[in-house]
Amino acid sequence: MADKPLTLFVKLFAAGFYGVASFLIVVVNKSVLTNYRFPSSICVGIGQMLATVVVLWVGKASRVITFPDCDESIPRKAFPLPLLYVGNQITGLLGTKRLNLPMFTVLRRFSILFTMLAEGILLKKKFSRPVQLTVFTMILGAFIAASADLSFDLQGYVFILLNDVLTAANGAYVKQKLDAKELGKYGLLYYNALFMIIPTVLLAHVTGDMQKAVEYDGWSDGFFLSLFVLSCIMGFVLMYSTVLCTQYNSALTTTIVGCIKNVLVTYIGMVFGGDYVFSWTNFIGLNISIAGSLVYSYITLTEEQSITASEATKLDLKGKVVV
Repeated sequence: MADKPLTLFVKLFAAGFYGVASFLIVVVNKSVLTNYRFPSSICVGIGQMLATVVVLWVGKASRVITFPDCDESIPRKAFPLPLLYVGNQITGLLGTKRLNLPMFTVLRRFSILFTMLAEGILLKKKFSRPVQLTVFTMILGAFIAASADLSFDLQGYVFILLNDVLTAANGAYVKQKLDAKELGKYGLLYYNALFMIIPTVLLAHVTGDMQKAVEYDGWSDGFFLSLFVLSCIMGFVLMYSTVLCTQYNSALTTTIVGCIKNVLVTYIGMVFGGDYVFSWTNFIGLNISIAGSLVYSYITLTEEQSITASEATKLDLKGKVVV
């Protein structure tokens, strides 16, 4: 009996940790890329990858954590996650830079739809009609909000919708890889970042982003430098919290937590973001999407609890029959 409260605590802690990390990184990245006008989202991503590799390498060297050493089998065990990881990271940063926070968060609702599709295809999971209806409500609200977005940015919309697809695929594949128990959560994080650092640096060089970052005139600003370093560290913390939440809960639960966090980000962005342009249609659409996301979160969690309870009852009955 003592194991059940402990398991529940671990699940709640993992979900809460992910929620706080994903909230903080959106705020920090928005400050770095929009408020301070740092010119390269790709270079922020490189900093986050480098922080992940260094922290995990030091952790392994000091024997605080363990994960498999690199050999010829590691790429096969890790892929396609490194590609999804870097794509998810870069498109998220580009979307954060180009969109106001309310529209960024409401368009992230599509990640729930894509996660459902990914879990259905990869993990053969089925979803109830109430869940499907609440997802439809969220998407409807997003369309209404987008129809009256006075700061519409096509590139920003494309980046964030790509980010939704990659987030969904990443979540489903992380669950699949963790269930296989070949690399473990630390191995997945380490090799995802390690394999993609050099290709991303080359990409930054080809696009001119590296040169723009070097020539940026804000490096002498101590507060900007602190935010940039914090963004790099938070990149690792977010990836770790995502894997932890997915491991102890599910890819869908991780998406739900992100969705609830986005409610807070939406309202904060309206008041303090500085780049939100108010219109009633947009505001109503945002709130329809938010209402759908809250109902969706409640339905999904209650369904998960009822499934767990019914499984426990079946096991109990089976034990009595055996006795």
